Amino acid sequence: MSFRERHAALLPEHRASAYYFTFYMGPGAAVVFLPIWFDQMGMSAGQIGVLNAVPILVMMAFNLFIGRLADRAEDWRDVIVILSIIGGVAPLGLFFVFDFWTILIAWTLVVLPSGLLNPILDAAILRMTRRNGTDFGRIRAWGTLGATLCNAAVGLLVAQLGSSAFVPLMASLLVLRAVVALQLPRFRAPSVQPVLAQLRQVPRSAVWAEFLRPFFALPLMSYAIIGNTHGLLGGLGTLLLKQQGISEVSIGILIAIGTAAEAVMMVAWKHLGIRFSARRLIIAAGLFAMLRWGVMAFSPPFEVLVLLQLMNGLTFGMCLLGTLDFITNQTSEDNAAEIMSLFNLIVQVVSVLFLLAFGLLVAKYGSWTYLVTSLLACIGVLCAHISMQLRSDAALAGQVPATGGKGRR
Repeated sequence: MSFRERHAALLPEHRASAYYFTFYMGPGAAVVFLPIWFDQMGMSAGQIGVLNAVPILVMMAFNLFIGRLADRAEDWRDVIVILSIIGGVAPLGLFFVFDFWTILIAWTLVVLPSGLLNPILDAAILRMTRRNGTDFGRIRAWGTLGATLCNAAVGLLVAQLGSSAFVPLMASLLVLRAVVALQLPRFRAPSVQPVLAQLRQVPRSAVWAEFLRPFFALPLMSYAIIGNTHGLLGGLGTLLLKQQGISEVSIGILIAIGTAAEAVMMVAWKHLGIRFSARRLIIAAGLFAMLRWGVMAFSPPFEVLVLLQLMNGLTFGMCLLGTLDFITNQTSEDNAAEIMSLFNLIVQVVSVLFLLAFGLLVAKYGSWTYLVTSLLACIGVLCAHISMQLRSDAALAGQVPATGGKGRR
């Protein structure tokens, strides 16, 4: 293949990388300062838990509809661009909030487009890279890099300019994402190749039957549990760190270290994922999470917090990529976005329950709440282990279910 041909083949990946680079910048700004901004707006810990949970409840009402709509669209790109533009306009409402209810409405409108976008974007790029033989992890790493830079920059800027800078900064980042979305490539197979979603519609009952198989559902539940234990750190963790005496600048640095560790995992994933099964990596991530949250419960000093943040690539990045790899191996292009949206729905249900509980627990127990997340991570490990056992039992009985993947389980 000539240089020009290689360049043409990689161009869609470059465009997808550029969009991923901006995708998590707005959420990255929120991770650093949102709990503190809520606190400065007069919100209690319980109200902050509600403000984090309600947008996810609203997402749940739209998730399956949007996923199915994306699968029926001519290309997933159309839905991604529309939601990105809506997400760029929504933050304007944050400039006019003054109490709990106005904050709740405005913040829900900000979060909704990003939450609906995420499963469709992952499904589209996973399918594109699988078809082109390119590396999803390296593309996804650009998203983590963008979040890392944003974590550090927002921490410094807010420390210099004050809390009033948070809303304009986040709004600007979401507008940037909407602009970059316009250059996204088409994600489906070229028109000369039949696209299953355009030839036939998979019955909804068949999609649910595939999704509800315990062998398939349990690893997804494992990620829903292990991944959402990180919600304590993102939803109320920065407030706990500030109460511990950690400055905003240091908090920004800590969050940036965590996202940088995640980026390293994304880049290394192609080499790691071919050596170990997806569910074994999910189990390993859960074990590391148990250790990480157990230490966090004791409000360790900054130096120890740095080491714990370096584990983020193992506790979150490895768990996420292992789960996405597992889903891609078990599904096909005709139902990719809907299955991913179903998965996202499960994650959101668990997230709502966790965030509501975290708000109440933090108000009463402070950082000791991390002991609860450590126990939850243990439950996530058991889910993945049971799925592996089900697969082994099915294989011994000669009833191994058909899959759509390459064989890594």
